[in-house]
Amino acid sequence: MAGGKRAGARPKRRLRPGLLVLALGVTAAVVAWGYLVLAAIDFGATARGGDDDAWWFLGLASLGAVACLFLALLLLARIARAIGLTRPPERDDAASSTPSAPGGRRAAR
Repeated sequence: MAGGKRAGARPKRRLRPGLLVLALGVTAAVVAWGYLVLAAIDFGATARGGDDDAWWFLGLASLGAVACLFLALLLLARIARAIGLTRPPERDDAASSTPSAPGGRRAAR
């Protein structure tokens, strides 16, 4: 009986430029998010002091912070997919090819 493992040779690790770009994008989005959160806090203090235009800047900074955090989470999901932590959903071709009854499930009875 032969000894040893049945596993194949592991591929060499190499730098993947796509992952590096995604990681830099996440870093930039998180830094921008932090800056916009601090700006929103500052604009909020100014707006409470009586400056009416600061309310608009507070709203814009808040929306920008939300967008940056959302972008960072999307990029993190792409990194997780690229390194194999997550898988794409499996397609169910049988369910998608059968037409549904008009009026929904209960109307077909």
